[in-house]
Amino acid sequence: MNTPISSIRNLGPAYEEACARAGIQTAEQLRQLGADETYEQLLKTGTRPHFIGYYVLVMGLQGRPWNDCKGEEKKALRVRFDDIKGRAFDKGLSELEATLNQIGVVEKRR
Repeated sequence: MNTPISSIRNLGPAYEEACARAGIQTAEQLRQLGADETYEQLLKTGTRPHFIGYYVLVMGLQGRPWNDCKGEEKKALRVRFDDIKGRAFDKGLSELEATLNQIGVVEKRR
């Protein structure tokens, strides 16, 4: 089956384009990879990290509205996001640069 990624709740054409850049063409592929692996691939192929983008993906794969997650669940998602971002986006930065980048003081080096 070749169901469009935009058929997944919360995911629209922009998300579909980002997934295409990462080699993820269908909703089935995305579901098989899961949220964490998909998001890591997106970061490795040029998507800038943003917690809401990750959060929307997780909620969409669960069939939930993007703003449904709160409290402890949201805190746990933030930990997962930070871990993915550290592996896929912040590679090569010193600890100081990574911290400054995380709080938005310096621009990420490419």
